[in-house]
Amino acid sequence: MKIVQIKEPGVRRACLAKLCAEVYGQSAGLTPLVVFTGTQNVLFEQEAARLVAATGTGGEILALALLVLDEKGEGMTPWLVWERKPGARARLIKELSLNVPLKVEVESDADQTLYQTLGIKRWGEGESGVRVGLNARHPALDAASVAPTIALDQALILRRFKHDPKAFETAKRDFVENLERAPDTL
Repeated sequence: MKIVQIKEPGVRRACLAKLCAEVYGQSAGLTPLVVFTGTQNVLFEQEAARLVAATGTGGEILALALLVLDEKGEGMTPWLVWERKPGARARLIKELSLNVPLKVEVESDADQTLYQTLGIKRWGEGESGVRVGLNARHPALDAASVAPTIALDQALILRRFKHDPKAFETAKRDFVENLERAPDTL
């Protein structure tokens, strides 16, 4: 398995549409569209997010992950992760854990146990009872000193769609067209 950062804007847009559609599913209402639009127009524009893929020997996409920077730019959080092949998500996170400063947030003991096997070894309490895990490459001394992950204002995007039907139609068309162009290989 090879980890590839998807940098070419057209391919990145198409893979992001696929990731949003797969993570949120068809019954998620406008959430996939809102996240796609916000990521494109805010996170990618500000260079606050990276889209990475785990690929097989023939370049086939096994998993996709959207990594979002924290507010200090010190670490990244896997915000959306999808696997096409069972086990690829875990392998992708484990590989990322070896190479980039990662922070994860979990709500269950089972998730914490899983992430511990993937290289997230330092744990502490975050806001609202969420457990925060850091890998060895993360520069923070402990979970309490980690900056928050950059967030999208999804409500703002929804309000814009509500008050600007043309912007909504343009975003919807962009999402659908990119979803249709999503590659199977890189």
